[in-house]
Amino acid sequence: MTKFIGRQKELDRLESVYNEDGFQMVVLYGRRRVGKSTLISKFLEGKRAIYYVATKVGSKRNTFLLAKQVTDILAPQMGNASFDSLDSLLPFIGGFSSNKKLVLVIDEFPYWAESDESIISTFQKYIDTVWSSKNIMFIICGSSLSFMEDKVLSEKSPLFGRRTMQMRIDVFNYLESAQFVPDYSNEEKAICYGITGGVAKYLSLIDDRKSLEQNIIEQFFDTTGYLYDETRNLLVQEFSDVANVNNILEQIAFGTTTIKGISDKTHIKEPTVLYCLERLINVGLVERKSCMLDESNKKKNQYVLKDQMFRFWYSFIPNALPFIEMGKGSVYYERIVKKQIHTFMGRVFEDMCRMFVLRKSAEGFFDCLITKVGSWWGSEQIEEQGTKRFQQSEIDVVGVSPIEKTMVLGECKFKNEPIDRTVYETLVKRSRSLPSNFMVSKYMLFSLGGFSKFFQEYQSDMLLKFTLDDLYK
Repeated sequence: MTKFIGRQKELDRLESVYNEDGFQMVVLYGRRRVGKSTLISKFLEGKRAIYYVATKVGSKRNTFLLAKQVTDILAPQMGNASFDSLDSLLPFIGGFSSNKKLVLVIDEFPYWAESDESIISTFQKYIDTVWSSKNIMFIICGSSLSFMEDKVLSEKSPLFGRRTMQMRIDVFNYLESAQFVPDYSNEEKAICYGITGGVAKYLSLIDDRKSLEQNIIEQFFDTTGYLYDETRNLLVQEFSDVANVNNILEQIAFGTTTIKGISDKTHIKEPTVLYCLERLINVGLVERKSCMLDESNKKKNQYVLKDQMFRFWYSFIPNALPFIEMGKGSVYYERIVKKQIHTFMGRVFEDMCRMFVLRKSAEGFFDCLITKVGSWWGSEQIEEQGTKRFQQSEIDVVGVSPIEKTMVLGECKFKNEPIDRTVYETLVKRSRSLPSNFMVSKYMLFSLGGFSKFFQEYQSDMLLKFTLDDLYK
């Protein structure tokens, strides 16, 4: 049996709702593969429950299949009894919940409701007229973020105001991800987090009794590996225009971050690109990033891959396909990927450092309360030989205290070499390009490979230095 890892807070919240008397309704949602079904299954252990997973087979068939589960669990003596509609099935379910609590779960609810949105009103009707006086815990679960937020949770939904609790299940952060591979070094844990994006299903595939390299080769660079074909499988499940979506994701992975840039390189019209991007955001694969301290400037918005596994896949797998299909994926990994994996991890490490800053702020580590963390990019003035010019630059970590008008700034290097003074000096210089109404409280350096001899002697109350090991403490 697979060990259940994490989600204790979520389990505790579900249990607290379960222990309440009377009708309770929980809306639980999150992108695919994050472990929603695993969480629900764990919660249901030892409870009287009906757990139905809806499919894209139409309303009538879903009603029939749910009814079959209901009778098998609650009234096996009824044998082949059938229900021709939810209007007859839902009151029947209510009749078995007067005393002992009954949990009814409908997983992948959008699959059912998308073919017949009237079922949302049907559930609402029986919640109000029958179930409200019953001892039922009703859990609606779904992977379509937009559907769950617009059709189930929003004010215009017939179910609005009926929920006891809503819970969005997200990917694991880097510390939670490390629990899946306790025997790995911190560097290996970080890479493991980077290639899986903290997605529960992908993390569960990693066996820390094997080397990390062996795991990567088996999962990505072999035709039998789960992650070898995972991107295509997910896209086929979510999109009808897979070719367009695939082309867009590929360009984002290569560093093209604007609608116009993506359109130019894919030859897909900008409105179509925008439409695809919005759907990619809805399923949790892409995010729209705004520039810290310049959030109102929509022209600076960037579209980036939120799913790090997708970024790893698009970075390496397409070019490796001939080798993988020949059964020589390990050769490609050794010759190409192994040399570039630290470069790939650069962005992942930046995300980890931003998480770390927010966590340390909550612990009272800084002399100001950092409530927002992101990155900054823009123009930096350079003066050379008496002439001035501007060049694009970036600050990896910008943590802001909007109330106190202070900020902390950081540079991140995931390299097996020590950070030298030039990195620090560049960070200080770039900070002068930021809005002057925010005062710099601390400069921070984050390094995989430690720090040069310069920092053994250099002392400043303004500078904080962190290693990868510090992030895992």
